[in-house]
Amino acid sequence: MKGVLSERKTLHPLDIERRELPTSAGHAVRTLAREICTTVDSWPDSTADLARTLTDPALLEQIDARVGELPDAVRVAVRPPATAAGATIVGKLPLSDAECGPTPPSWVEAARWSGETDCRAISFELDIAMLLLARSAGEPFGWQGQQGGRLVNNIVPSPGHEHEQSGASSRTLLSPHTEDAFHPDRANLLMLACLRNPDGVGTTVSSVRRTELSDDERRLLGTPTLPILPDVSYGTGHERYSALPLPTLWSAESVDDTANSTLRYDPAYTPLDDADTEFRLAYARLTAELERVCITTALTPGELLLVDNDVAVHGRVPFSARYDGTDRWLKRVNVRLPERRRRAAEADENGYGQRIVAPFRAAGNPLAIDGVPARITTRTAVRLDTTQHDRGTVEHS
Repeated sequence: MKGVLSERKTLHPLDIERRELPTSAGHAVRTLAREICTTVDSWPDSTADLARTLTDPALLEQIDARVGELPDAVRVAVRPPATAAGATIVGKLPLSDAECGPTPPSWVEAARWSGETDCRAISFELDIAMLLLARSAGEPFGWQGQQGGRLVNNIVPSPGHEHEQSGASSRTLLSPHTEDAFHPDRANLLMLACLRNPDGVGTTVSSVRRTELSDDERRLLGTPTLPILPDVSYGTGHERYSALPLPTLWSAESVDDTANSTLRYDPAYTPLDDADTEFRLAYARLTAELERVCITTALTPGELLLVDNDVAVHGRVPFSARYDGTDRWLKRVNVRLPERRRRAAEADENGYGQRIVAPFRAAGNPLAIDGVPARITTRTAVRLDTTQHDRGTVEHS
């Protein structure tokens, strides 16, 4: 692991928190996922849709009912990052390259494989393992407009998307970004699991709490100035909604409270040319600082990367995809932390019409997300398909 943003410049290394998942705990996750998978296969009405979307009410009930069987060490390992780096590497689930099968050429194929009995065994089992881990951390959710509403996303390079700012790209630098920065329901915690990474492709992480900015720069960046637009994974249609200006960074305490700073940052989808020179200079300074404190880590099979999506941005260095079944393959889950509170003003945002698929219910009010209007929140289990349409044909991570 090293502090470097490939193809730009070498940076001095910074530490990142690392936790070890005990071998027995890792095996417990895999074993429980396998048992649930076997149970699902025995249901008479089990369908491919269940595996593709992971939102069947009976499956979710199994996960909620049995996640408490996992050792306490699992919940300790997947708790939110505890340091200013805003990220944690957790090692690791027992996993062999042979059992994964070939890397799928797209998320659509990955979803299809999970829904086919002949080839779904490991892919579906690992999806369930990811949901068990995410449920141990908080409330997993997906997006109706992304990857067909799946609760577990597959991040793989796809032909024709090499130069996009999306997780399906390969040859271009995936710019550091807050996951789904455009939306008030974005994840608090992002969970990325590595299934395969033979080329040591680096994932980058930069924490706003390690940046050094002046009070004036923080004041400028804390003023709602520009909108953040939905990324390419959500297709078209956002033009129908008002693009509200958002603050880039802020703190609940004071403008100079670096230790508690949070941010929403996605330069690839922020119309910076619409801002004045003073704001653009402050934004450029933030970008330079995020580069300075950048950490790059090459995940190995079975390792998890936990990213505090309120504190750190993440990206990926360029690489050359082979499309021969051996390329990098990650699985991703968005996680909401019920105890987290965001700015009250976010409740008024329209989210460009994008709705979350959030079937796991909070212990208090099962239908409520604090500060989020009910019209934005989906809290019932749903079945969605993975057919390609104008939304959700690629992924961004």
